[in-house]
Parts: sequence; structure tokens; C-alpha cells
Amino acid sequence: MVKLIDELSVFLPTYNEEGNIEKVVSNTKKVLAKVVDRWELIIVEDGSKDKTPEISDKLGKRYKPRIRVVHHSPNRGYGGTLKTGFKEAKYEWIAFIDADGQFDFSEITKFITKQKEKNADLVLGIRGNRADSFIRKVFTWGWSVVLPRLLFGLKVTDYSCGFKMIRKGVFNKVQPLIGEEKVTQIEMLVKAQRAGYKFAEVRVHHYPRGSGHQTGADLKVITRSIRDLFKLWWQLKKV
Repeated sequence: MVKLIDELSVFLPTYNEEGNIEKVVSNTKKVLAKVVDRWELIIVEDGSKDKTPEISDKLGKRYKPRIRVVHHSPNRGYGGTLKTGFKEAKYEWIAFIDADGQFDFSEITKFITKQKEKNADLVLGIRGNRADSFIRKVFTWGWSVVLPRLLFGLKVTDYSCGFKMIRKGVFNKVQPLIGEEKVTQIEMLVKAQRAGYKFAEVRVHHYPRGSGHQTGADLKVITRSIRDLFKLWWQLKKV
């Protein structure tokens, strides 16, 4: 079989996913073996309080050196896992996908095809038929459309979709990233847009979470994200 891409690093931001991580890793590994010549899979384990660290380490040992685990202690939040994943990745192209099982990694073929069609530097997923609660959908709409567009002029459909493929050179160019939690992605995309990098988008399926609890809509995360968002707006305004 002709591989679709020469090399790809994939990382999984992971927090309290003991019921999902093994299946997600298995599915991702099978797809990578079919579509990529040279690949690596990195589990960015963000100080989980359940059995996720132990399960992740077992997977890392079983599939070494293809799969490796990076541990955070203490927890650094979603933004921290993104920064670590990009820094640890060694190949030119980097994809990340949430470890909660709500995405099907086989759809990476859409990202690769779209990148070749558009010669894009960033390919962003758009969640179709989102399998989230009404409250989470409303909150995410505000974060994905209203605030990023009003404050920064960010022209993307679903910035917070946890399935993306981006050149490592883009990440290197937009340093330093000061935002945390949800603001990390906004900052990276805004800086990439201002630097003239080419974007493309693909629609992906979004499935109900198999187990566990989403933390993205927790009050503490929301409060910190709002604070960081306006801090970012003020800093970029002065540039």
C-alpha cells in the first residue's frame, strides 16, 4: 500500500482517561501503520488522578520506541499538554487528537488530502453533529466564534476542535505562547494567521464520550481562560 505521508508525529493530550486511553492508542496506532512511513505516538499524560498514568506507561513499554509517554507533575491543563506535545514531536508534520474517544483517527486521511490540495500549513477539524451537552455547545460557540473573531479577527470555524494537523515550523514561529487552557490554541492560530500561514479546514465526526468527565467547561477553567484571553488581547494589541 502506498503511504499517504512520509512522516507524522501524533500526540494525545490526556487527563483522567483510564476508560478510553488504551482503545484510542490502539486505533491510532493501527491507522498510522497504514498511512504513514515514519511515525511516532506521544501520550502527554497531564497528572491524572486515576489509572491513566499506569495504563499509559504499560502502552509505552509495550510499543517502544513507536509510542512514548511524557508525564506532567503537577497538572498543567490542556494548553500545557499542547505545548509539550508540539515540543516533544520530532517530525515535520504534527497531528493531535483528544484521548477521550470522541474522534476517529482514521479521518486523518482527510487532513492529509486537504493539505495536499490546498498546500496548507495548518489543517483544522470542524466538529459535525457535536456530541456535547447544550450548555457546552453554547459555551464553545462563544469561544469558537464570538470572542476570537471580535477580539482578534480569527477566521476559523471551530478553533477548539481537538483534532488538527500542523507543521512544526508553524509552532516554532509563533513562540512564545503565553496563553494557558483554551487560550493556547487561540494564541497559536492568531499568531499563525498574522504571520501569513495558509489554513484549511475539514469536517470530522464527533462521537459521545465513552467514559469519564469533560473538564473544559469547569468553572475554574472558564475563569482562568477568560482572564488569559483578555491578557492575550492586551499583549497582542501592543504589537
